Amino acid sequence: MGNRILVDTNVLLDYLLTRDPFYEDAKRIVGACVDGKVKGCIAAHSISNMFYILRKNYGAKERREVLANLCFIFDVEGIDKAKILSGLQNEEFSDFEDCLQMECAKAYNAEYIVTRNVDDYELSDVKAILPKDYLELEEG
Repeated sequence: MGNRILVDTNVLLDYLLTRDPFYEDAKRIVGACVDGKVKGCIAAHSISNMFYILRKNYGAKERREVLANLCFIFDVEGIDKAKILSGLQNEEFSDFEDCLQMECAKAYNAEYIVTRNVDDYELSDVKAILPKDYLELEEG
């Protein structure tokens, strides 16, 4: 491995919540980033989304620690006015949040968006790939 990826929020949640049957692939994606085999990034808005989503499973202090740890593992690509305006003007994307993920992936020069929602990125400028397919690609 040696390329750059953006890891979508759903993959991070699979890892943090040990959601079966997706956990093992998510764990391997995170592990590859920890080991430096791949350069990974997450979109800044994923942090706020996860802080909210994880409230049922973690207290506020735990969420802050878990999400801070992710920020040490991954680069964080910010959301700025240009990305927001580009996303708002992109009427082909049905999901605005996914469009912002794509904008972050482009700014990061990611080769892939690693996500379980590949169909949501059909019109993406950055190719979306399932975690298991990405892992197979890199091992092959």
